[in-house]
Amino acid sequence: MIWDGECGFCRRSVEWVAARDRAQLFHIVPYQQTPSPPMTDQLRERAKRAVQIIEPDGTVIEAGRAVAFVLGAIGKKRIARLMMWGPFRPLTEWGYRRVANNRDFFSKFMFRKSCAVD
Repeated sequence: MIWDGECGFCRRSVEWVAARDRAQLFHIVPYQQTPSPPMTDQLRERAKRAVQIIEPDGTVIEAGRAVAFVLGAIGKKRIARLMMWGPFRPLTEWGYRRVANNRDFFSKFMFRKSCAVD
């Protein structure tokens, strides 16, 4: 998982994921510290705007689809399926963009509490 290491909201989000990733499925690295490979100029530009997941086969998943992928992997399968279900897929991406473009606002009330596992 590649994320914006300079964003407090993003940091708290990945801490929340890491606390729930009991199987340690994800190697979580800020894009600013990601070595090349896998980092490329194109991936760096994309990572500035959205979380990136690089699957073992090299497939890159980003933004809302990456969030759904992560949620499914850490056991939140129902919400992940709903997010990627046909009619909701565009809404997932729209919602991701709204949050990503307004991180300062959303950081006031999302992921503020401890990242302790529910």
